[in-house]
Amino acid sequence: MSELQIALSVFAVTYALIISEKVHKTTVALAGSMTIVALRVLDTEQAFEAIHLDVIFLLTGMMVIANTMAGTGVFRWMAISAAKVANGNPLRVLILLYTITAVASAFLDNVTTVVLIAPVTLVVADTLGVKVVPMLIAEVLASNIGGTATLIGDPPNILIPSHADIDFVTFLWHVGPAAVLSLIAYLAGLRWLFGNQLQGSAEARERVMQIDDSQLITDVRLLRITGAVMVAVMVGFLFQGPLGYEPAAVALMGAAALMLITGHDPHEMLRKVEWSTLFFFIGLFIGGGGLEEVSLLEDIGEWATEVTGGSVVAASMLIMWMSAILSGLSGFVDNIPYTATVLPIVDEMRHGLDGPTSPDVLWWSLAIGADMGGNLTVVAASANVLVANLAARNGHRITFMEFFRYGAITTAGTMTTSSGYIWLRYLAF
Repeated sequence: MSELQIALSVFAVTYALIISEKVHKTTVALAGSMTIVALRVLDTEQAFEAIHLDVIFLLTGMMVIANTMAGTGVFRWMAISAAKVANGNPLRVLILLYTITAVASAFLDNVTTVVLIAPVTLVVADTLGVKVVPMLIAEVLASNIGGTATLIGDPPNILIPSHADIDFVTFLWHVGPAAVLSLIAYLAGLRWLFGNQLQGSAEARERVMQIDDSQLITDVRLLRITGAVMVAVMVGFLFQGPLGYEPAAVALMGAAALMLITGHDPHEMLRKVEWSTLFFFIGLFIGGGGLEEVSLLEDIGEWATEVTGGSVVAASMLIMWMSAILSGLSGFVDNIPYTATVLPIVDEMRHGLDGPTSPDVLWWSLAIGADMGGNLTVVAASANVLVANLAARNGHRITFMEFFRYGAITTAGTMTTSSGYIWLRYLAF
């Protein structure tokens, strides 16, 4: 068998096992990635280079901070406060939480945001007596939509401006409106999409309104410390460029500072890290490196160049939808390695386009497609995997098909909305 056949075969078997859920997805991802190494599609050095340590370290640092903060009772306080503001109505609570999630995902990043908000969602669902899984799925969908808006919201958005020399404001000006319009469409459809899953009882609502939320914070001193560290980390994210630090370094600095200041047992703090999630990502990254090595994505990009025939309209729509489908359906080629591989291909496509429209529209199409496609499956984006594992840790299983049922509808809706935006703003006139 050729290296291409081996890589495709391993991918097909791995993806089938992930969908079947007969074997834990972390086991499957690691086994698939090591099969690629054992069969010499990648050597050991190439495999380890394919691992995005920035993502692994970012997640590790934020998990330490979020888990420590959870011990103060602040997440329960936030949950009850949100429920009270919404008068105990589950759908109103959903809209409130997910608007906050989407906005926060744009100005932090969607992974950090779900680390912080998911524990709140678990408490809200438990308090209101509604199903947890639909609320968590809805939350992660909102985080991926919101993360599309800015350079720091989703990993592909960091890669594209770095390659194309695009600044924060320019990216926000061109891609931000697509995220806003998609979020409005998503929130408008929440009742239809999730309404029948969010039927809380009148008794539960009454209990919520009677809770004394002033007694929910259990460790004020620890909350002040973790709150100060979290604010410092957020400031670090916002000013990472001038400061010269990567987001992963900022998160690890925060975690280290928290360990040092609190004096807590590091074994206990690290025990709560979602190691299963981190090793799942390691498996995905190595698997994606294998598909890159056999030039599969490059071949697809060259095919796309031929198909579009130099038309900016055809090129932008094809890149957007192809990116959504490829980064969404193939969890083994998540949107980070996919975007990194497609960047030079899009660069070449821009030089041969016909028409008055700026070829930069291809960058906006790539960002929107890669980000929105992250909502298609439970393994298509980092935030999705993180929430699924957090849910499992708390006794709630998010299956591949259950996520896909909601994710496919959401992806189709947001991609259609975004396509309309790109067409009207850049291509129609």
